[in-house]
Amino acid sequence: MPSTPGLQALSDSAAIIDLSDRGRIRVTGQDRARLLHAMTTNHVQGLKPGEGQYTFFLNAQGQIQADAYVLCFEDHFLLDVEPQTRQSLYEHLDKFIIADDVTLEDVTEQTFALGMEGPQALRLAAEIGMTAPHAAFSHTEWDPYSVAAISSTGAPGVRIYGPALRKDDAIGILTSSGAIEAMAADAETCRVAHFKPRYGHDITERSLPQETQQMQAVHFQKGCYLGQEIVERVRSRGHINRLLVGFTGESDHLPALGAKIAYGGKEDGEVTSAAVANGRFFGLALVRAQIAAPGTIVGIDGRPATLTALAA
Repeated sequence: MPSTPGLQALSDSAAIIDLSDRGRIRVTGQDRARLLHAMTTNHVQGLKPGEGQYTFFLNAQGQIQADAYVLCFEDHFLLDVEPQTRQSLYEHLDKFIIADDVTLEDVTEQTFALGMEGPQALRLAAEIGMTAPHAAFSHTEWDPYSVAAISSTGAPGVRIYGPALRKDDAIGILTSSGAIEAMAADAETCRVAHFKPRYGHDITERSLPQETQQMQAVHFQKGCYLGQEIVERVRSRGHINRLLVGFTGESDHLPALGAKIAYGGKEDGEVTSAAVANGRFFGLALVRAQIAAPGTIVGIDGRPATLTALAA
């Protein structure tokens, strides 16, 4: 990868990524688990305090309207969502609260979120006394912060939440441990290099869950939820037209977003994210399911590329 300090840290050691622009919605009330369970693709009602999961929110047509990390606390759930779905998801959930004992609170401005990610991130976390969670999406307390096993880039790491007034204190602790502050562009390049999909880039409001190949977000035995009929129909028929995949090739030419994927003399997909580093290009693309196997050689802007599996 290029040698910007932040990108180098993400590649070789540990970097701090400011994720405070992501939305954070607090969900309280006795019916909170029941409501979220009925609105998401994952098994929210099965979560215990300290656990978490990745999930999709669908419309009635089975299309993904938002994705979220759901963290379960003793008295509330925290939804960590993309900036552009913060308001729409709040309104989507609020519309379905009728006689339920559920309260939504947008706590984005009152809180912060930081990622510490990279090969040495978990070691540094341990050295500063942070009890890093080991199960995916689980979380622990590091007073006055919460620490979750979530990575924005696909590299090893944790996500730290806390009061907005304590953000600078948290950054100071992390930098004193040796972590380097990274820019958003550094984190984006690292994400693409790890073939980690992101909503708003590779996953959109038109995507179906199976197209994303992120099946950790879907529980097929959980019971009814909004959009389930379409998800079950796709599963039972065993057929999907398009799949999200990664790709890589030898060139410092950056493929354009929307660039066509060529295979067998015809267009079979398009680029959704791309980056270049050290004479290689890599990215994610939505392609025809029949060619989506890792190792398939395709053409992008006249250059050969090899399809690869996505990060979970």
